[in-house]
Amino acid sequence: MSNGFEAAEAQRNWLERLIEKIPGFRGFQDRELRRDVDKLQREHLAAEVGRVKGKLRETARDYTDAGRIAILDRFERLDRRFDGLSQSIRFTDYGATGLFDAVKIGEAELARIYEFDVSLLADVAELEAGVDRVPPPGGGDAEGALDSLLAALRAVEAKWGRREEVISSVVRSAG
Repeated sequence: MSNGFEAAEAQRNWLERLIEKIPGFRGFQDRELRRDVDKLQREHLAAEVGRVKGKLRETARDYTDAGRIAILDRFERLDRRFDGLSQSIRFTDYGATGLFDAVKIGEAELARIYEFDVSLLADVAELEAGVDRVPPPGGGDAEGALDSLLAALRAVEAKWGRREEVISSVVRSAG
């Protein structure tokens, strides 16, 4: 993920490389490529959140099958929050950020943004570990595990909300 922009740029065809010689077009093309890479990264992150949500649903089904329906409201609350995070990631208005302005963004600045995004993937992996810590029905303190998972999910939601700030600080440092 750290070199997505460079990989996408390297895959341009001969016509795109010829057209980029038009004055001013290269900056436009770079912005469009950054948008595409950003969208792909966000779609991947949202898919990972959705995958973890699916694991949580499987666990909830186990509780339903075991007749432990009193705890299902906690599962439902988590399900809605996972869905909200996934949708927020997937549908963020990526075209409105300063990252796509005419400011020249260098490799170091892009690396900071990619580093932030990679850290979000690590956070999602930790959420998955939290889902895995929910004991099977009758096997332990499910309420505590679900409460811990909810707290971790809230932290990831807050961190995602700060992504725009990270991008803005990178753009300011590049400008």
